[in-house]
Amino acid sequence: MCHVMRVRDASLGTQLFVLQMVIVLLAVGGTAGVWAGHTRNQLAGLHQQRALAIAQSVAGLPQVREAFKLPEPSTVLQPLAMSVQQETGADYVVIANAEQTRYAHPNASLIGKKLSTDGTEVLMTGKGWVGTQTGTIGTTVRGKYPIRDEYGTVIGLVSVGVLETTVMAQVGGALPPLVWTALAVMLAGLALAALITARVRRQTFGLEPKEIAALLEQREGVLHGVKEGVLALDLEGHVTLVNDAARDLLGEVGEDLSAMPVSERMRDVLGGADPGEDRIVLHGERVLVLNRTPVWVRGRHLGWVVTLRDRTELVRLARELDDTSSATEALRAQAHEFANRMHTVVGLLELGEHEAAIAFITSTTRATYATDLRERVQDPTLAALLLAKSAEAAERGANLVLSDDSSVPEGTLGDPQDAVLVVGNLVANAIDALDGAPGTIEVSVQADAGGLRVRVGDSGPGIAPDLVDEVFREGFTTKAAHSGPRGLGLALTRQACLRRGGWVRVANAGGAVFTALLPAKART
Repeated sequence: MCHVMRVRDASLGTQLFVLQMVIVLLAVGGTAGVWAGHTRNQLAGLHQQRALAIAQSVAGLPQVREAFKLPEPSTVLQPLAMSVQQETGADYVVIANAEQTRYAHPNASLIGKKLSTDGTEVLMTGKGWVGTQTGTIGTTVRGKYPIRDEYGTVIGLVSVGVLETTVMAQVGGALPPLVWTALAVMLAGLALAALITARVRRQTFGLEPKEIAALLEQREGVLHGVKEGVLALDLEGHVTLVNDAARDLLGEVGEDLSAMPVSERMRDVLGGADPGEDRIVLHGERVLVLNRTPVWVRGRHLGWVVTLRDRTELVRLARELDDTSSATEALRAQAHEFANRMHTVVGLLELGEHEAAIAFITSTTRATYATDLRERVQDPTLAALLLAKSAEAAERGANLVLSDDSSVPEGTLGDPQDAVLVVGNLVANAIDALDGAPGTIEVSVQADAGGLRVRVGDSGPGIAPDLVDEVFREGFTTKAAHSGPRGLGLALTRQACLRRGGWVRVANAGGAVFTALLPAKART
């Protein structure tokens, strides 16, 4: 028991070495045992056939048949049997009559007595017999053959045998080559076991099973505990590892990248068709940031690891911050403009130019635009967004116009978050399309119980016909590259509309014209 516990507590290399040596010993020992048994059986069979041949030869001698007619057959048969025994090397030659009374035997005192082993089968069948039996001189492999007279009648038998010890001595004489072969195999097994043990130690970096199990548990804990999604792919695109965070972000993850239920954009990033760092991808209602990194082990490229981060809330906050910054800039511009106008009015009044002051005040259209905007768009959030975008357009040399058919009664939008996202992105896209050139942006917003209909047109160059279906794909942009992700605004707009069962389209009509339907949220 103590030795068993010591083996269990031994190192992995020692356990492997001992186990392999036990297997080698069992294999060599079993093979040697089978070989020895087979050799013994072969030698026994050979001696049996040889004994039968000798017995048959003796039984066929004429003097044997003639001796059976004498009053004392043993006087002739005993010297004959001893001569045959000496000449053939057999351990005994016995001759007996049909009553199984001995006429010849190596021990002369047993002549005239019954056979110690039954010979009835040979006497009754008249056929030879071989086998192993134990008689007066010990266990022997023997052959028996009947003696017939000139008429063919069985009148006796001849039994010839070789001692079992003689057979085993011959087997022992054949053992040295087997022993040397077994030793050579054991030495080869010892060397191979040592090589295998060393190789396993290298491959496991010398770690013991407990240490490997601890590393595996730590790996699983870290992998599934990290908040970022982790997805591992082999060189053929098969998913080899995925943690809980990745399943939460992607939903159902298949075993093959080509069959994974994700968008083409997501599949391009995961598969490397769209390389780069911090790739922005829309998946369902989430905005994900993906990074794809190659995996190298001992100089071999084994696959890729893709990390996924959920930036949905961050993107929403960033856009809200952009909207707030736009509103702040608009207010700053309006405050600066208002201060200049007030100074002008005060100066005109001090100069006594009362009529000029009145004319200057009435020519100010900004307050009139804000009042008109508030009357048509009664939702304060959407109105503030349009007012801020109007100021932003003005600063960039464009003119934002609210169409006469615009109407957003108060309370029809409910939660204005999606409406602000759609309108803000479409207007921002129109401002960017003008690229600082003078132009006009016409906005139409109409809301009722069914939802919000938006139309935003600009007087810019429009969109190439072959790109009409591409503008809503995330990552697509016609703007000059700069820091930060591009091509996300229109994709988010499309996502918001589709999520609520609506749509967004684009056409060219003296510029790009975007139309969108944002249905009202279903009541729960």
